[in-house]
Amino acid sequence: MAEIGKTVLDSGWLAARSTEVHLSGTQLTTTHSPSGLDKPWMEAAVPGTVLGTLVKNKAVPDPFYGLGNEVIIDIADSGREYYTFWFFTTFQCKLSANQHLDLNFRGINYSAELYLNGNKKILPKGMFRRHSLDVTDILHPDGQNLLAVLVHPPDHPGTIPPEGGQGGDHEIGKDVATQYVEGWDWMAPIRDRNTGIWDEVSISITGPVKIIDPHLVSTFFDGYKRVYLHTTTELENKSSSVVECDLNIQVTSELEGGVCIVEHLQTQQLSIPSGKRVQHTFPQLFFYKPNLWWPNGMGKQALYNVTITVDVKGHGESDSWSHMYGFRKIESYIDSATGGRLFKVNGQPIFIRGGNWILSDGLLRLSKKRYKTDIKFHADMNFNMIRCWGGGLAERPEFYHYCDIYGLLVWQEFWITGDVDGRGVPVSNPNGPLDHDLFMLCARDTVKLLRNHPSLALWVGGNEQVPPPDINNALKDELKLHPYFESLHNTGKSVQELSASVKDPSNYLDGTRIYIQGSMWDGFANGKGDFTDGPYEIQYPESFFKDDFYNYGFNPEVGSVGVPVAATIKATMPPEGWKIPLFKKLPDGYVEEVPNPIWEYHKYIPYSKPGKVHNQILLYGTPTDLNDFCLKAQLVNYIQYRALLEGWTSRMWSKYTGVLIWKTQNPWTGLRGQFYDHLHDQTAGFYGCRSAAEPVHVQLNLATYFIEVVNTLSEQLSDVAIEASVWDLEGTCPYYVVHEKLSVPSKKTVPILEMKYPKSKNPKPVYFLLLKLYKMSDYGVISRNFYWLHLPGGDYKLLEPYRKKRVPLKIRSTTFIKGSTYEMEMHVENKSKKPDSKSLTYKNNFVTRIGDGDFDMASVEPVNSAAEEKQEASLFQRIYRRFSGETDDLQVSEINGSDEGVAFFLYFSVHASEPGHKEGEDTRILPVHYSDNYFSLVPGEVMPIKISFEVPPGVTPRIRLHGWNYHSGHKVY
Repeated sequence: MAEIGKTVLDSGWLAARSTEVHLSGTQLTTTHSPSGLDKPWMEAAVPGTVLGTLVKNKAVPDPFYGLGNEVIIDIADSGREYYTFWFFTTFQCKLSANQHLDLNFRGINYSAELYLNGNKKILPKGMFRRHSLDVTDILHPDGQNLLAVLVHPPDHPGTIPPEGGQGGDHEIGKDVATQYVEGWDWMAPIRDRNTGIWDEVSISITGPVKIIDPHLVSTFFDGYKRVYLHTTTELENKSSSVVECDLNIQVTSELEGGVCIVEHLQTQQLSIPSGKRVQHTFPQLFFYKPNLWWPNGMGKQALYNVTITVDVKGHGESDSWSHMYGFRKIESYIDSATGGRLFKVNGQPIFIRGGNWILSDGLLRLSKKRYKTDIKFHADMNFNMIRCWGGGLAERPEFYHYCDIYGLLVWQEFWITGDVDGRGVPVSNPNGPLDHDLFMLCARDTVKLLRNHPSLALWVGGNEQVPPPDINNALKDELKLHPYFESLHNTGKSVQELSASVKDPSNYLDGTRIYIQGSMWDGFANGKGDFTDGPYEIQYPESFFKDDFYNYGFNPEVGSVGVPVAATIKATMPPEGWKIPLFKKLPDGYVEEVPNPIWEYHKYIPYSKPGKVHNQILLYGTPTDLNDFCLKAQLVNYIQYRALLEGWTSRMWSKYTGVLIWKTQNPWTGLRGQFYDHLHDQTAGFYGCRSAAEPVHVQLNLATYFIEVVNTLSEQLSDVAIEASVWDLEGTCPYYVVHEKLSVPSKKTVPILEMKYPKSKNPKPVYFLLLKLYKMSDYGVISRNFYWLHLPGGDYKLLEPYRKKRVPLKIRSTTFIKGSTYEMEMHVENKSKKPDSKSLTYKNNFVTRIGDGDFDMASVEPVNSAAEEKQEASLFQRIYRRFSGETDDLQVSEINGSDEGVAFFLYFSVHASEPGHKEGEDTRILPVHYSDNYFSLVPGEVMPIKISFEVPPGVTPRIRLHGWNYHSGHKVY
């Protein structure tokens, strides 16, 4: 008997262009199967795309390198046949009596013909639908099965106008597919329009009865002390006779150490007619005071494992299904004070600070490992929401799994965008895809795929557009809330008490989350669909704090710059792309940046806005080369995004309910709007966001120069103090203020005192400001925030000669190595002066907060079991606690210098040290998770930095420290 369960078919695939294969699908899967990598066959990327396969085999240039994409023929010029490909593989499977095998495709773009052992099946159109085929009767008796899939591109791939534009000529909008693929102002066109078997392929073996799409819903009472789990599932009897079966549901939770506790175990007897599908609702399960799932920054992400199994009389186990599930309640409404949509989780208001997301990779090279890094990066930035933009994907279960793990709420849009579905140049078709029934089929299937994830917060019809009326009405109807979830304060009555006629909430398609018709409606932007999101360009940092910057309560898109570090430019462009922009002075005094053609192609956005914003890089002096330009760009990135989030947070609840930055990353090697690049190296803007979005944060209002404390927690802050110190370029401290015995109410931003140094006698034109919020009882630092500032009307040009200062540093590193994973803690000390005895905050003993504990497991390889994965955090916490007391591997390095002053803008990088590296070659090991980077230290100050990464086989890592005063990069490990 074959083992019950799922096997993923993700290796051993071959691919070939259909016009080069002169055989039928029947021949390929019977008498003339490919024997290997003989032309025209090549190693296929499955899951993946045709273009991904061609890149993998070096049959085309890398479209993300330099101008490589320009060399690749576009489907508009080649015709659809050019990107119509065969995909071939084999699998072993021998079933016993009463066993069944389903062949599953979680996503094909756009339609396909399938041949298995000579038998043909049609996989109909639609990128966002699952296909599951019972192929039991056509399996080969000897167990060796031959599978060939002919994949056709979207029906309407469109053409790319010479001027580019948003979504090309918009023809792709006639299909139910990703719309970004014709190019956007942040993305070059994808030449095959993402044609391929782009998501998971699997076979699943069951007995006579199959479990289909269970739905889990929780309801809460008595202030979240009583919780009920509602579960409904479909069951299909594939056999030719009535079956008697036991249906079991089990809920387990995990303690530290991987010990599981069974919270519930329930069994029911069912009789299912032959060949029929039935829907079964379990009696609700009661939990008293369960651990709740909270978003990032509000609490822990408690997850329970829900397992459903079906045992058939006379056969044994027939099928099983499991899912990690979090008990939480998400509510939202339009806030009367701000007009913005206000979200509550488990009854607590949450101030939304997050970002817009397109997709992980433009060639759909999606993986658990990459998703894990992507989502962990968002959590590291202290974000609490990701918006999946309507021109991209309905994101995959793996994406949602990591959002569940790391506490990122998800706003998921359907496949409508204003530019492709009603606006744009040329004006696009307002009626959405040609096949509205197909759109709704894909929408329903997507809801079923994703609805059990606690991180999923809301459904939205489209980006800057509402779906056509019939689709919009259908979505409103099918995603309507269950009566229990319609009331904001319905935690008193049980579902049964609401009404005898009310269906169990797990009988709904979803019923637990709101549906909003578009991204600028109903509490977002001006709420009416008018263009009131943005802006998308560089701003003066103080502008974000001003009354007139943004007039509505929740901005779903506000964007800016995002040049990566120089090493990424060099790794993704030939030398002609290393030329920095020309700074062209205009008659009115503003500067226009003129980028080189490769930067232009990669959608560079300048650091000035002639007529509105003077060039922010030139504030530091004219860059001399690429390294200088990119370093100065990081200074601007840090200031820009910290000011953006601090400006919004300064008006928390009084003016704003949330903001989503456009955008957090690029699905290719783009040069705008990102906090980490496509190679997974962070920009300094990443750490500006990390600072600004802390749950408790001390900040300077750049418009009023008042020091403010932000408390997003549900508890009041008591007996805390603020230390504000100004440091000049000579290393002295001309301004030092401590404000003690403060209390800050929960969910409030409070101005505390004015920072008066600029109004003092003879203030320095350029100076540093260090703010610390700390507990008076033990000097534990809750928030630390460092600014570099100039007087009004000034600039930062005095920082240029400051680069010559040699400020001495001492770096102590402790390392724990487990397999290929490195966990390190660096203690960086500015040795230029002994700390002032009047304050003990110089040690930076940071107060541990919820969520910090799993930092050091960030780069661990994903494991197969979701339950095991949840335990990685606690496992590494224990390892780290044990390891942190060891000193066997302590290393100390020093950077000598005789100058006193601030060690400015320090940052680490991790490199591979192995023989044979050519000069100029990119040696970085990526990704790396840092607890902080791009940081500065005042005299005497010590900063602990945790670093986590995984090294390739046979590679020895080297850590370098760079900074404004440390140009060449000092080896510290």
